[in-house]
Amino acid sequence: MAEHQYTGSCLCGEIQYQIDGEIGMIVQCHCQKCRKANGTAFATNAPIAKSAFKFTKGEKFLKQYQSSESTVRYFCGNCGSPILSTKAATPEFYRLRIGTLDTPLEHKPTQHLFVTSKAEWDVIYDDLPQFEGFPK
Repeated sequence: MAEHQYTGSCLCGEIQYQIDGEIGMIVQCHCQKCRKANGTAFATNAPIAKSAFKFTKGEKFLKQYQSSESTVRYFCGNCGSPILSTKAATPEFYRLRIGTLDTPLEHKPTQHLFVTSKAEWDVIYDDLPQFEGFPK
């Protein structure tokens, strides 16, 4: 068994998942696509190895949308909760939407991405590093 185990679900509970492994560095992405996909000022995401992730209930409810040439977003077709995305550049990882976790998470966000395209009404109040895009 993995050292860490996490569980999560969508808003309606039809989709449930388990992660047997590590959750990577948590980032808050302020790009317009993440804002629109999540209906919020930013998306809070973290990479997880695909090999550590499994659906435990309701995978049949999972829908997908190709939001760009390199990104596919996965969400619950019943309640609309965003669950994951994939990036062509990192095919071995999912980008987990941290808000879907049911297990308490000890680590915190580490940085803000795409801050030059953040919503004009959003204010970043923390001292985390801020980047115009992905860090170099």
